[in-house]
Amino acid sequence: MGSVKVVAGAAAAGLVLAVGGGIPAHADTIRAALVRAYQSNPQLNAQRAAVRVTDENVPQALSGYRPKVAITASAGYQYSDVTTGVGGLTSRVRGDHVPRSVGATITQTLYNGQQTANRTRAAEGQVSAAREGLRVLEQSVLLAAATIYMDYLRDSAIVEVQRSNTRVLGQTLKQTRDRFNVGEVTRTDVAQSEARLAAGRTQERAAEATLNTTRSNYRRIIGSEPSALAPGSPVDRFLPSTLARAVGTALVENPNVTASMYGIDVSYLQVKVAEGALFPTVTLQVGAQQAYNQQITVPKQFAASAIAQVSVPIYQGGAEYSLIRQSKETLAQQRLALEQVRDQTRASVVQAWGQLQAAKAQVSSAQAQVRASEIALNGVREEAKAGQRTTLDVLNAQQDLVNARVALVTAQHDRVVASYSVLSAVGRLSPQVLRLKTSIYDPSVHYHQVRDSWFGVRTPDGR
Repeated sequence: MGSVKVVAGAAAAGLVLAVGGGIPAHADTIRAALVRAYQSNPQLNAQRAAVRVTDENVPQALSGYRPKVAITASAGYQYSDVTTGVGGLTSRVRGDHVPRSVGATITQTLYNGQQTANRTRAAEGQVSAAREGLRVLEQSVLLAAATIYMDYLRDSAIVEVQRSNTRVLGQTLKQTRDRFNVGEVTRTDVAQSEARLAAGRTQERAAEATLNTTRSNYRRIIGSEPSALAPGSPVDRFLPSTLARAVGTALVENPNVTASMYGIDVSYLQVKVAEGALFPTVTLQVGAQQAYNQQITVPKQFAASAIAQVSVPIYQGGAEYSLIRQSKETLAQQRLALEQVRDQTRASVVQAWGQLQAAKAQVSSAQAQVRASEIALNGVREEAKAGQRTTLDVLNAQQDLVNARVALVTAQHDRVVASYSVLSAVGRLSPQVLRLKTSIYDPSVHYHQVRDSWFGVRTPDGR
């Protein structure tokens, strides 16, 4: 039974870093796994691309401030037969010619009810909301990475516990058969040992199947196969000291809340854009045209113009008024959604905080349970040797110890995952807060690259 105590106990205790414990050489760490997930997770990279797509809304809105330039050109063949008469005298001109012309027109909007300005501010709000959405997914990916890392540690430790249990049950069956052969126990004791060994093998196979599933999910989330994972540790040092502070921080920093606030700003500006359709529009158009042979008698002609135009909308069927009302309802909806998000955030923090406190208590209880189960098993064995306990008593005590070690492994897993969950609910689960050794993706870089771009079809990365 001593081999079970060493192997299974080490597997269970290896989930969480001890205060003075070290990391084995060449072991993969939870921080390294978080870095790989942050850098290569395809879902996260797709969301970064979505933010870059949203960035383009700003130069599109800014285009309303800029002039629109068009160049026109024409050429063709024309035959003319013209007869004119004045005072009884007539003249006839006929022949063919090649009319051609080239011209340019510049149109500049001078005023449109502040629609361009409001569209630009709304686009900037959409960019800010998209960045907060990226933060939401970053937190989700990092939490999933930390969870699957701890899942693999838990499941691999449980496999070791079950394997050790199977080995011990095999030894117990052998000893029981030997005692049956000399008449110390009955056939019932042998059958009980055989049944418990079969159940142990079933539990071992089930644990291995669960570990295989976890390994597949590890590869999907983190991007590499798990190998020699070092123990994980909680991130309590980054958490607020009290539940009240955690809730207060979450209502300010949680990206779901801030994204919803930006959504209100965007909806408010959409109302202003819709109202701008009721204001006059003032445009200035400047054009020039050089023409040749437009008429058979006019070989060359040049024209230039500068025209200011004012368009005052009086009534356009009522669609513009409906759009304003619709935008106002959307704004009201966004404000109500913000309150809902705040309530959900508050509830998430309270739930995660409670789970963390419970997990801390469960670790202490599970450790005490393991110690007591080990003492009980040793005592039952000694009593069985003296004939005061049955084989079934020994088997039950062995199963109690296995259950206690599985409970300890699970509690240690929950302890670490719960700390990451609280950090995520607060809104601080980020590479910056965790101080991960990785380059931080900065969405503002692409934004400034495209914001003031007047022309060009290539993206900043050369596509």
